[in-house]
Amino acid sequence: MNSAIQTEIDASYLYAKLAENEADPTIANVFKQMSEIEESHAIAFAEKAGMPLDKLMVPSWRAKTLNTIGRVFGYDYVLGVLMDTEKTLSNQVLNTKRKHNIEVSGTETNHVKILRTILEKEENVSGKHLSKFEKRHRSVGGNAIRAAVLGGNDGLVSNFSLVMGVAGATAGQQGVLLAGSAGLLAGALSMSLGEWISVKSSQELYENQMELEMEELENNPEGEKREIALIYIAKGIPEVQAHEMAAEIIIDKEKAHELLVKEELGINAEDLEGSAIEAAVYSFILFAIGAIIPLFPFMFLTGMTAVYLSVGASAIGLFIIGAAITLFTGKNVWYSGMRQVIFGLAAAAVTFGIGKLIGVSIT
Repeated sequence: MNSAIQTEIDASYLYAKLAENEADPTIANVFKQMSEIEESHAIAFAEKAGMPLDKLMVPSWRAKTLNTIGRVFGYDYVLGVLMDTEKTLSNQVLNTKRKHNIEVSGTETNHVKILRTILEKEENVSGKHLSKFEKRHRSVGGNAIRAAVLGGNDGLVSNFSLVMGVAGATAGQQGVLLAGSAGLLAGALSMSLGEWISVKSSQELYENQMELEMEELENNPEGEKREIALIYIAKGIPEVQAHEMAAEIIIDKEKAHELLVKEELGINAEDLEGSAIEAAVYSFILFAIGAIIPLFPFMFLTGMTAVYLSVGASAIGLFIIGAAITLFTGKNVWYSGMRQVIFGLAAAAVTFGIGKLIGVSIT
């Protein structure tokens, strides 16, 4: 099936799931309308391509996997991924329309704008709803899933290369286990400490900026209300409605502060609630999970048997990671998975060769 059509089918399916699991009826209706829009795109493309309509609306494994992630971790993760793949969706829609000589309307290039437009036309729309949606679509859900995948990838590729380098120098003897274990701990601790420093320093910087914004809100509420109205106007909301929404949201100082922090400073206050220690622990675990894959055979075996098993296990792990990356890119699973395997094996082959040369020189 054409990849662009499948992308639209998947988006329709996921927006429908978002609607089913959204407690706020206004936002749920927005997701429902987005699902209908994506479905209409899929049908239009299928008709133009001469494809049978009775085979449409079957979600791919990618969409089903994201829905499972949503059920387990919350559907903000799904929305985060949908927003992260916005550029891919837009490019595929545009390419398909040009290929089949379908008029380009301009709305294809920004799904977030479509979502906002629908929300702003809702009869029950308010500043509360709009700020709530802003919070949702800026969710770090997609980034969190991506971080998990990339963390495992870093551990696997780096330790696989290290293990193969030492195996090349020692013919896969006992020293590989020691070196690989040291590499696992060193890499995981380094990533963990780096994540802790990153989160902690960002929190301290943003907290200081947020305090200054709150002082401005308390000392000059009228000026901040005009600023909120200008923010809404800049987003395309009519001036009268923008001032009404600003007057509504300024009543709740906390919500007004959250909006100003988000729009003026570009800070999502919810991101600062995360624990630096928790982020460090997650980084350690994710890196270690990837790093232990190439090391595992050497816990029970030595020599070239352990080397071959390590290569095989690592190749499987690399393929799974490559396939997982397609959750965000929408690319073909086999293409992405095999690309990851080829690059990973190439890196390991280079270090194995270098290790072999060093081992021969020492001997």
